[in-house]
Amino acid sequence: MAKKIIATGYGDPADVLAVTDVDVPSPGPADVVVAVRAAGLNPYDVKLVRGLMGTKPEKLPLSLGAEVAGVVHAAGAESGYRAGDEVVVYPAAAALAEYVLADADRVHRKPADLGFAEASSLLLAGVTAVDTLATLGVTGDDVLLVHGGAGAVGSIVVSEAVAAGATVIATASDRNHDHLRESGAVPVAYGEGLAEAITEALDGKRVTGVIDTVGTDEAIDVSLDLVAPHRIVSVAAWGRVDDGIVVVDGSSEQSRHHRRAAVEPLLEDAASGRITVEIARTFGFDDAAEAFDELLGAHPRGKYVFEPK
Repeated sequence: MAKKIIATGYGDPADVLAVTDVDVPSPGPADVVVAVRAAGLNPYDVKLVRGLMGTKPEKLPLSLGAEVAGVVHAAGAESGYRAGDEVVVYPAAAALAEYVLADADRVHRKPADLGFAEASSLLLAGVTAVDTLATLGVTGDDVLLVHGGAGAVGSIVVSEAVAAGATVIATASDRNHDHLRESGAVPVAYGEGLAEAITEALDGKRVTGVIDTVGTDEAIDVSLDLVAPHRIVSVAAWGRVDDGIVVVDGSSEQSRHHRRAAVEPLLEDAASGRITVEIARTFGFDDAAEAFDELLGAHPRGKYVFEPK
């Protein structure tokens, strides 16, 4: 038997999260069973548990976790993998567990120079970031404004845009400004006076594109004063699509193509150190509810990572 975290209902994680025993999965011909070394926890998981994504009783119990890194435990003859291979699974299902079953086409070889915790926390945010950049068509000629530049998605947007040669202005709380400077961006604080702060940071330049990872009216209103709506790409501002901005979520064929194509380059960039995945906290079966509570509140910059223990 093996352990797995589930949510038995919707609500406070302390009330609804549980650890259950399940059978160790067996692979079909094109499947891979991965012994989990680390799995990324994302805000979506927390919102799902709290019922913010819907409360349909037929979906219970909820299995959680969408990205994982580990070692192949067993593999089907047609999978292309064998026991002992170090891999990353994305997108994964039910990743907060000791073992994960996945179709081989969702399994990717983990670079030897990339740690399990970092590998497990890279791809969900990473492919989203690359999708925004590709949709906007960012090049070295751009002056890019990034809202939420110190978050999981925003930090990768900043790193990739700077690497492409773009000038990057990024909004973040004051405590993350040094981090943004080290990443090559010019930081500005969101909140009162944001428009003036951006103008000062631009130092006479003109914004050519905006990537928004926060979805607030403040971010979109300021952006609409700087560029045409079609030059604003957001991952969160669904309430503002009538303004003509572009929102990406992986549902269109273009968006899916961008995300599929991003996986291998992201793994290589993280292994080489061009992209840094910061780990804020690791947790196990016993303190999962505490980690879920922290993630939607004020918490350190970086990813929360589950390690079976």
